[in-house]
Amino acid sequence: MYAQPVKVLACPIVSLALESQGYVKMEAPLKSKSQQEDLNKRIKVMIVDNLMLQISPNDIADDARLFGPDGLGLDSVDALQLVVALDKNFGLKIADPSAAKQILHSVSSIMHAVMHLGDSRSSKE
Repeated sequence: MYAQPVKVLACPIVSLALESQGYVKMEAPLKSKSQQEDLNKRIKVMIVDNLMLQISPNDIADDARLFGPDGLGLDSVDALQLVVALDKNFGLKIADPSAAKQILHSVSSIMHAVMHLGDSRSSKE
């Protein structure tokens, strides 16, 4: 689907994770503030809907940890569901477990990964 994956060095954790998967290093234009807010909201809704969480998407802080007792408390089954949902909704493929751990750290880290892949399925709608 994607001829050449893209990443930007705006988020060091996501950049390292993507680089470890062989993504090409190049600069991409940052999305506008409204596009970033829209993407942030869509990711939160995707998390709540796919994991059937009993909270509102607005209750998820952008930088809150998604896994473990200090965050939302998601587990490994939830991680697998998120990886599948990110591929389905945004075309973000995460094959490496260490990259998944870094990318799925928070809503912000997921958002950076989706933004830096370039064309996503959502932008084609």
